[in-house]
Amino acid sequence: MAMKITDDCISCGACEPQCPVDAISEGDEHYEIDASVCVECEGYADSPQCVEVCPVDCIVKA
Repeated sequence: MAMKITDDCISCGACEPQCPVDAISEGDEHYEIDASVCVECEGYADSPQCVEVCPVDCIVKA
């Protein structure tokens, strides 16, 4: 279970501070989610918080 950021990312950075496990970081071309760390906010929120704040809906299930 993990989320991923698609190439539609505009690198706004809104998602990064929302991640409770610090799985999101700025990559070479856009932000990236470390699938080995991402827990889809289970135990922290009812839904992935990065998805909630993304202005271009580029975060999807991996």
